[in-house]
Amino acid sequence: MDREQPKTTRELIGECVHCGFCLPTCPTYVLWGEEMDSPRGRIHLMKQHAEGTPITPEMAGHFDACLGCMACVTACPSGVRYDVLIERTRAEVERTHEREPDDRALRAIVFSLFPYPRRLRALKLPLRLTRRLRAAIAPRLAAVNPSLAAMAELAPDEIPRVRLPRRVRARGPRRAVVGMLTGCVQGTFFPQVNAATARVLALEGCDVVIPPGQGCCGALSLHSGRDAQARRLAKRTIAAFERAGVDTVVVNAAGCGSTMKEYAELLADEPEWAERARAIRAVDVAEWLAELGPAAPRHPLPLSVAYHDACHLAHAQGVRAQPRELLAAIPGLTVKEIAESAICCGSAGTYNLFQPRAAMELGDRKAQRVLETGADLLVSANPGCTMQITAALRRRGEEEIPVAHTIQVLDASLRGLGPRALLDGPRRAGAR
Repeated sequence: MDREQPKTTRELIGECVHCGFCLPTCPTYVLWGEEMDSPRGRIHLMKQHAEGTPITPEMAGHFDACLGCMACVTACPSGVRYDVLIERTRAEVERTHEREPDDRALRAIVFSLFPYPRRLRALKLPLRLTRRLRAAIAPRLAAVNPSLAAMAELAPDEIPRVRLPRRVRARGPRRAVVGMLTGCVQGTFFPQVNAATARVLALEGCDVVIPPGQGCCGALSLHSGRDAQARRLAKRTIAAFERAGVDTVVVNAAGCGSTMKEYAELLADEPEWAERARAIRAVDVAEWLAELGPAAPRHPLPLSVAYHDACHLAHAQGVRAQPRELLAAIPGLTVKEIAESAICCGSAGTYNLFQPRAAMELGDRKAQRVLETGADLLVSANPGCTMQITAALRRRGEEEIPVAHTIQVLDASLRGLGPRALLDGPRRAGAR
């Protein structure tokens, strides 16, 4: 069967009619009102480069300033694949643009640490020490290096120890066998979310296979233009789940799920790997549970929750209704919508490390919108969003709103833990 050939960059650029529907959904355009920091402005710069203009530092700066949130893809009436364009352009920037030494050094540190869980786990001790001194060192560190200050500020206050078995058996009749991605940032900083995911899947009748050595899926690298590293990590992930004997992989981090669903496209010029990628179905945990249907009884949770749309879940994967439906099905729980829900919180993978000032503005804006809901709990489906919004709330001195993953809320309901388990510390609740 012949597969449709991917469109060229010039063809994708030509599909933009410059209508401007993307402008009010673009976070950087909302912040600065600059045409070159809007999707259609960046597409204009892409067109210049495609016609022979070298990538200048100014052009690279506008591309770097893009969060890659994909809100413009949702808003575009012409179906322009800006997501593909920005990924290709960032890869071109990384290949041809000479960055400043400090920028190169920072990127080298980030991409030699974050995609590798063992190396990332080594940061736990220094991060724990940094958290204790956060208030004292933050202003000084920000003056020296805003990116390092952002890294220290984003670190979770608690990182529980959680060990997962290689297989979690279904409770009751087995309805399915699925693999589970543990991830790099999720597995290191939020292992309690993985534990809650395995429990919920088991309670809903799934055998959960958790292969060792699966590592990073490649999302952070792909979204930053490091396509060679992304391809290596994608192949390793595919091989890990092949060895585990599963063809459906449940993912609880928005950026990871988005990337795994693009594996066949990422590996399109290696037909064997592309076919292997197509043989494994990646599915968000909320998407999977909605498809599977409920089996375990829900216990009441008298709470109001503000649901935050992670960009790579809502815009990149189109998963919006399923998390809300899962939450709304819990007795006593009320779901509140956050104003400007389509505007990114500023996390965007590594964006809050490479563009800390813009990320802080967006984080503060999102925190204000969350507070305006008056909800008891903020619910997020992505570790980066959780860290970003928590840090913004902390800057305001507003830590009375805890943050939990969608799956932690469902886990508390299925196990009958009650609302205090979430309000007193969703991290601890998910680890029990």
